[in-house]
Amino acid sequence: MTPDLIRIFVSAGEPSGDLHGAGVVAALRRRYPDAVIDGFGGPAMTAAGAQVEFPMEDYSAMGFVEVITAIPAHLRLLRSLKTRFTQTPYDLVLMIDYPGFHLRLAAHAHEAGSRVLYYIPPQLWAWRPGRAKRLHGVVDRLAVILPFEQQAFAGLGLTAEYVGHPLVDHMLPADHRERAREKLGLPANARVLAIFPGSRKQEVRNHWPIFRDVADQMLAEGRCDRVIMAARPVGDYPDPGRIEICRDDPITVLSAADAVLAKSGTTTLQAALADTPMVVAYRTHPWTYRIARRLMRVRWISLVNLIAEREVVPELEQDEVNVAHLSDALRPLLDARNPATLAQREGLRVVRDRLGPPGAADRVAGIAAELIGR
Repeated sequence: MTPDLIRIFVSAGEPSGDLHGAGVVAALRRRYPDAVIDGFGGPAMTAAGAQVEFPMEDYSAMGFVEVITAIPAHLRLLRSLKTRFTQTPYDLVLMIDYPGFHLRLAAHAHEAGSRVLYYIPPQLWAWRPGRAKRLHGVVDRLAVILPFEQQAFAGLGLTAEYVGHPLVDHMLPADHRERAREKLGLPANARVLAIFPGSRKQEVRNHWPIFRDVADQMLAEGRCDRVIMAARPVGDYPDPGRIEICRDDPITVLSAADAVLAKSGTTTLQAALADTPMVVAYRTHPWTYRIARRLMRVRWISLVNLIAEREVVPELEQDEVNVAHLSDALRPLLDARNPATLAQREGLRVVRDRLGPPGAADRVAGIAAELIGR
């Protein structure tokens, strides 16, 4: 191996991190075409030019209760990476989200002498602010993607740099709705409901049956003409009925829809960028929910409402996630002239304005270059 060869390790343990990591990997490749970029991630990072030796699909889990079964695999991965970092240190270890794992990985990387950049660090402003002390001394820089986070981390004694949100790099053209409908074979005047039950197996298990029944209700009432679901590339969705399953193009589904029923998460910001009104729902294991609610220090679960600092989109949680409540929240949004729809669209415009300009991945790569020093 050439002594001057730059070595970077990029770690992202879930689909959204893989997506955001891919943009940074591509930006790093432009700066350092010959660099070694190894990773813990998924197909997006691989396509961008990283050598993903540890596929995230083998480890991904979500929720306090659900994650317990994945602990042994994560511990094995931590031990493996600690050995790797020690034997041949990387110039930079770039971590993306996935806090439970990355807080430990940061300590190992720092101990091995690598510079450490945490992109999309844990939402300590939302819960468990005591974890802030674990970042002190082991993370060299923090890069945050939500406009209020720089000040929030400063309140915890941590310096963070706001780089903008990576989804803004994927802003849609003005005629995105027409293009999306043409691509999906939807009539221009069709009323379309999109449903996004989530990307993980447990999310699909928790949300799909209820979301499916809500869609059936909207179709039966004549509130919409078509329902399209953004599905995982593989996986079963029992008894879809009239629901059309799209497995490979979630952004097109969002763009084509008049309204969307979505699990909380990155999809809500993608819907905001597509100017698609939404209802946000979240349902998980009862004990996971109880623990989370006891720890949370913020009012809202959706990123849209957090960024707007007010309720722009309806949020339903746990027992509220049922056919009656979700149907009540969706009905007005399937009418483009309804005051609730118009009000939400104005709120979504505010959110888009607050997300910042494009170029988040390049700004992160710039911070990485400063840490590498060449």
